[in-house]
Amino acid sequence: MKRGGALGVVATLALLGWVAYALIPDDHKGGTQVVTVTGLIGSEKRGFFEDQAVKDELKKQGLVVKADSTGSWTMSEQAKSTKGLDFAFPASAAPAREIQRNWQLTDSPLVPFYSPLVVVAPDSAAQVLKQNQLADVDTKGVWTFRMDKYVEALKAGRKWKELQGADKHPELAGPLFVSTTDPDTSSSGAMYVALLSYVANGNQVVQDDAGVNNVRDVLATSNGVQGMQKISSDEPFRDFFAGVGTLVFAYESQAAALPLQGKDTGDMVVMYPDTTIQSDHTLVARTDNGRKLADLLENDAVLRGLEARYGLRPQADQEAFWNLMKDKKPSFAHDLRNSGFKQATLPSLDNLQKLIAAAKGGSPK
Repeated sequence: MKRGGALGVVATLALLGWVAYALIPDDHKGGTQVVTVTGLIGSEKRGFFEDQAVKDELKKQGLVVKADSTGSWTMSEQAKSTKGLDFAFPASAAPAREIQRNWQLTDSPLVPFYSPLVVVAPDSAAQVLKQNQLADVDTKGVWTFRMDKYVEALKAGRKWKELQGADKHPELAGPLFVSTTDPDTSSSGAMYVALLSYVANGNQVVQDDAGVNNVRDVLATSNGVQGMQKISSDEPFRDFFAGVGTLVFAYESQAAALPLQGKDTGDMVVMYPDTTIQSDHTLVARTDNGRKLADLLENDAVLRGLEARYGLRPQADQEAFWNLMKDKKPSFAHDLRNSGFKQATLPSLDNLQKLIAAAKGGSPK
């Protein structure tokens, strides 16, 4: 895949609103009775649910899935206003908890799979970051993005041209920042705000208004320098290959899915923040049919294998992802839990919303 081209029709339409589509036709042929399950999914899972092998296995197990894709942070309002939904499947736990409250559910939602958030970059940018102690690479080729050094760079307003070695790469221009989605609408953008606030707050979760004010300036700087942000995670990732955005915050699954599906990754490097954050894809089931879908995604061996093929890490089979990725390029981390990467603690939903408002330029309390 080359860093060229333009946004496709689907991405363009996504800028105008959420995209509705039927994932599997509602029909069956004798034997197993097939029922329709209707819901909302985060846009980053669209490709998985559209895969014919996924459709076939779900149908074999008696389910027809029809879903609308939308940003995870806009899903709560849609879930509240859309009648007849069996499930909602955002990319993280915070919007899932909000949906649970709106639906007045008390049972625990399931997390069939997860994906850490990473920073993707062209190799030239990664090498310059390494030269300036903003990134490291180990003997296995796994890259680490230094969050503490990045926060310092944001506070200082550092530009690429100020970094040693950047003069050899004229494409590295302007301020040094990581591109994200709009945290008001997208889970990955909100997770970036949560991660940045944690590191900027001395590796402590923001717990109150004083903590919000403590990190307000760096959040506003990080968000303001980006200009207009996209509403869903597939858009900035796609833009990266069009040459828009040097450092892009993305789901590991988006990057891993490319080599797994035989696509050219060009000069892309995947960097794991040394203090990272994990996206727990959380399915909130409103009906028995929704609960059946959640159970299949977690426990059906065929579906777990397909999840791994899309770069997702199944909770019930931690090795499924690595068994597919270990010989692929670029290099990916095997087990984050044992690789020295620290996990940021997420703030409460109330404080996260305050942090997002701060990042968007909201006035102090």
